[in-house]
Amino acid sequence: MATFSQKIEAINATVLAASRSEGFKGYDPFDGLNSKLFEWIPGLKSGIFGLAWIQFFKQSPVNFRPLLAVPKRRNPKGVGLFILGLLTDFSRTQDAAFLQEATALADWLLTQQCNRKEWKHSCWGYHFDWKARAFFVPKGKPNVITTIYVAQALFALADTLDALDSKKQADIYRKPALDAAGFIVNTLYTEADGRSFFAYIPGETAFVHNASLWAAAWVAVVAAYSNNDAYKSLALKVVRQSTSEQNEDGSWVYGARHHHQFIDGFHTGYNLEALNLIRRSLNTDEFDQSIKKGFSYYKVNFFETDGTAKYYNNNRYPLDMHSVAQAVLTLIKLAGEDGDTEGDKALAEKVISRSLDTLYLPGKQRFAYQKTRHFTNAINYMRWSQAWAYYALTSWLTSH
Repeated sequence: MATFSQKIEAINATVLAASRSEGFKGYDPFDGLNSKLFEWIPGLKSGIFGLAWIQFFKQSPVNFRPLLAVPKRRNPKGVGLFILGLLTDFSRTQDAAFLQEATALADWLLTQQCNRKEWKHSCWGYHFDWKARAFFVPKGKPNVITTIYVAQALFALADTLDALDSKKQADIYRKPALDAAGFIVNTLYTEADGRSFFAYIPGETAFVHNASLWAAAWVAVVAAYSNNDAYKSLALKVVRQSTSEQNEDGSWVYGARHHHQFIDGFHTGYNLEALNLIRRSLNTDEFDQSIKKGFSYYKVNFFETDGTAKYYNNNRYPLDMHSVAQAVLTLIKLAGEDGDTEGDKALAEKVISRSLDTLYLPGKQRFAYQKTRHFTNAINYMRWSQAWAYYALTSWLTSH
């Protein structure tokens, strides 16, 4: 009988193979405005109709995208996640095929940079127009989270190539990864409403903790690599903003606006992972208590006894593969933060096991998007579900 690790390895291989067979192209929860219908009515994208249209596509368990001419596309963030997973698999197995595939995907990412004439630095965005409550983001406009995951992937590939004595090739990927920090510092740094932070998109003044912290984390990585004291100082200033607004119980609301006053699992995991990266990059213990308090809150409030990864602190639903994946990554990367390394690893395994019962679709050899109290949304979302699942499960296999 196969061990649990062997079972996960087999499932992960099928997720990768299925994604590869699609050319890593797929649908996304937020890609509704890519419908060709909007070629005739583009003005409807940025208003309330566009918001309602996106939410209809996102919430519906029936996939109307083929009917309404929404094409499958590669998502730069999703490709970045696949690269991180492929590099982890290469590290684990030394199978050169993983490295070759990661390099090919990285070459594609280099062609997908947002307009350098406009933004002056390397940066990336989504492949679709995106309407949120607070703003409209046109296709081609960069955002900080996509930029950071792409930069992480390119930087990790460069490190891997360096270790193989391929420095010249490594520099091809490292330079844009480092340059992404210039975009963050020069375009996204914002002072508004008495706060100092990195914005989610250029020109936006909404303060969101996970976006600001991840931006600070990447600036910290580049500061450490290039010995840039100005970057280090700015990163610390921004991090202090978010740690000063951490709730006494260790939690963070999503952001400052009235409709951002919720506390959810995967964004809390983002915050903790970013803080941990900042701590390691800058070799500082300044944020240790914030991390410890946040991690304790995270483990108590976002997991049920059976290993279910909850979406919100006060509601398990929707069960979501993104929440599962970030939970696994957070538990692995912060294992032992409160002195219980084995307990954290055991919880990560329990979370994976539970996700196989609730979200894995063995007949389709992939993961569903979400499961609510009343129905399962089994639409195949490449970036949101499969890329995250592959990266998280590969990371768990490597750490196990």
